[in-house]
Amino acid sequence: MGRRYFLVCLLGVIAGLTISAIAQEHANSTSSPSAAAPARAQGTSSTSAATHISSLAKTVPDAAEERALRMEGEKRFRTNCGRCHQAPHKFPPRVMAAAIRHMRVRSMITDEDMQLILRYMTQ
Repeated sequence: MGRRYFLVCLLGVIAGLTISAIAQEHANSTSSPSAAAPARAQGTSSTSAATHISSLAKTVPDAAEERALRMEGEKRFRTNCGRCHQAPHKFPPRVMAAAIRHMRVRSMITDEDMQLILRYMTQ
């Protein structure tokens, strides 16, 4: 009985993580329709890859802007998360994104705060 319960719980956790990963990939693919539309309009994969890279290059901030965004993320981390958590350790962006989404619900932070804190914690 105990072994079966453990296996069912493990299966539930794996299913939950899989659904979460699929939802995250779906959200990432639908979050930038302007970058995805030219890629679908192009016929070849090399052209669509070049289009995607050029669209990313346009959205990458310069060094000063990046530093300002990171400092704002640090400030928001200290305001929203610093009461319970110490300075962040370096984790892979995917793991950190999952943790921040989970804590977003608990701490009721805005989407903008979540994005800035994620940038601070992964850069």
